[in-house]
Amino acid sequence: MNSVTYDRCVVIIPTYNEAENIQDVVGRLRAVEPGVDVLIVDDNSPDGTGRIADELASTDDQVHVLHRQGKEGLGVAYIAGFRWAMDRGYDIVVEMDADGSHQPEQLGRLLGAIGSADAVIGSRWVPGGSIANWPRSRELLSRGGNAYIRLVLGLGLRDVTAGFRAYRTDALRTIGLEDVESAGYCFQTDLSRRAVQAGLNVIEVPIDFVERERGESKMSGDIMSESLLRVTRWAIADRADQVRERAKGVRSRLRRSASGRADS
Repeated sequence: MNSVTYDRCVVIIPTYNEAENIQDVVGRLRAVEPGVDVLIVDDNSPDGTGRIADELASTDDQVHVLHRQGKEGLGVAYIAGFRWAMDRGYDIVVEMDADGSHQPEQLGRLLGAIGSADAVIGSRWVPGGSIANWPRSRELLSRGGNAYIRLVLGLGLRDVTAGFRAYRTDALRTIGLEDVESAGYCFQTDLSRRAVQAGLNVIEVPIDFVERERGESKMSGDIMSESLLRVTRWAIADRADQVRERAKGVRSRLRRSASGRADS
């Protein structure tokens, strides 16, 4: 059992058609980290995931369920979970997939690092991290996408798109969830960008990512392409803001210089 101590923590697991996986993942999580709570955020899954979640909650008072009206995107589901957690006084929230790709047995790596950080990312691409059961094409897509994001956004993170994360709720308040505009898989990049820009301490720890064995992956090339397009727009907007700030500084210096000459 993990011996790490931590503040009041809840693991948020968004679900849509994860009936084959949710019971196993929650069971593993509760076994290895009995001190944390679990919040399943279900987007009205037609396969009965919400019903299974309710059954788990009925037998374990540390498992909770938030039912939503329908599928609105990963980011919207997480933000709903974040708000639920903050309203109930949790200190730490964890993002975890329902399909087993984020191994509950490695949650201790994130919780062990959150004491010295505002946010911790479970990274596939730092030394010690790994992936299993991915085709080479998907690995290249993920590595290339992350390299592009680092380049255009100027982020020092290796795995900006990772979904296994821990945040202090104070950090989420600093980021300002009301300003987060990403509903889909670009949500992870958006939070990373906002956290870094806010001056928060974001660190990465290695994890072993295992591709799901049951059910269908919701990731596709189209989703990645849409995310990279949004990242490009952010980069352009950030550069424009930087140019405006520099121009403002130049005008201010010119006015001060002109005022000094007039006084002399």
